[in-house]
Amino acid sequence: MHNRNNPASFYGLGIAPRLLEIIARLKFTTPTPIQERAIPAAIEGKDLIGIAQTGTGKTLAFGIPMIQRIAQTKAKGLILLPTRELALQVDEALRKIGHALGLKTAVLIGGAAMRPQIDALRRQPHIIIGTPGRIIDHMEQKTLSFEGISILVLDEADRMLDMGFAPQIRIILNKVPKNRQTMLFSATMPDDIVRIATQHMKLPFRVEIARSGTAPEQVEQELFIVKKEDKIKLLAKLLAEYRGAVLIFSRTKYGAQKICYAIRNMGHRAAEIHSNRSLGQRREALEGFKSGRYRVLVATDIASRGIDVVGIELVLNYDLPENPEDYVHRIGRTGRAGAPGKAISFATPDQKSAVRDIEKLIRTAIAISRHPEFSEEKFIEYKIIPRHFSHKRFGRGFSRPSYGGRGGFFRK
Repeated sequence: MHNRNNPASFYGLGIAPRLLEIIARLKFTTPTPIQERAIPAAIEGKDLIGIAQTGTGKTLAFGIPMIQRIAQTKAKGLILLPTRELALQVDEALRKIGHALGLKTAVLIGGAAMRPQIDALRRQPHIIIGTPGRIIDHMEQKTLSFEGISILVLDEADRMLDMGFAPQIRIILNKVPKNRQTMLFSATMPDDIVRIATQHMKLPFRVEIARSGTAPEQVEQELFIVKKEDKIKLLAKLLAEYRGAVLIFSRTKYGAQKICYAIRNMGHRAAEIHSNRSLGQRREALEGFKSGRYRVLVATDIASRGIDVVGIELVLNYDLPENPEDYVHRIGRTGRAGAPGKAISFATPDQKSAVRDIEKLIRTAIAISRHPEFSEEKFIEYKIIPRHFSHKRFGRGFSRPSYGGRGGFFRK
């Protein structure tokens, strides 16, 4: 029974005594809200949908019940994740808990050689952790069998769909035995995930810690309207004002390279993570950022999901993300586990609609700031030309605008 006098404890959640000892030894004393609500349902074997922001402890929310079931039965688990880095970090977290119980894992990710992965699969791992693309590769080569898989986890499910993994996920869902427990975790809940839940889950228990798309309350958000050519100069000023670890997001891998080069020229220790970097380079950058060897890490959205680092002082969106949902994931890298955090975004004068889309999702207006050493910039206001607008009065040589659909835009 749950101890109502001490709700914030791993005791009373249905966790076996041996696992409680391990959790205590690892200095996990207080479960996060997602852990407190998800662990009992998961231990009971229920299908589960967990909606929570990044940095809220989702890995242990599914990891503890999975390890307990494996230790008690002959169950096997499969965990799908969007990126290599996240797969490696989940593997590290699960092995810390399961090591004393003899837990064996196999990590199947792209960018790494197939042979060691095949060797790991031959050792009959209890849990397989991987990205959808590489798991499909092993399926096609017949080096991976889903026989005996009775627990399936889709972590960061929204991001996997954003990255175009929907076809691979459908194949895997149809191949894994139907008699299984399925747990799905996500920071947002788009329609595609609702469809997965409807088609592939059995009356899932829903745990929603924060409204889908909510920004972390403990993260202070700030926006600078800045011309594209002034971004690097403003970045230099802000890096001088903050002393701690800084995570910077670029929209493209080429942008990340340029930003990292510029930051190094400013005299800061910086590393970059994006798809042009090898797995070894990405690991080195992430470990260096964790250890403090690099003060600044520049990343793209695709690579960012594996960045689980405590103590990031500032997340800086050098470029606004392509999707508003990615804004939530980005700023969730700071202010983790209830600690205060800071998120600063750069928006160019023509990005008013992109900012409004983000604010609509998070249901919060982001405070606009101005640096005293830069001229004040404002968003450009666009006006839609009415559909009934006639171009004939301007003569035969007038042509309609080539953008804006049936009408177009012009500046006020």
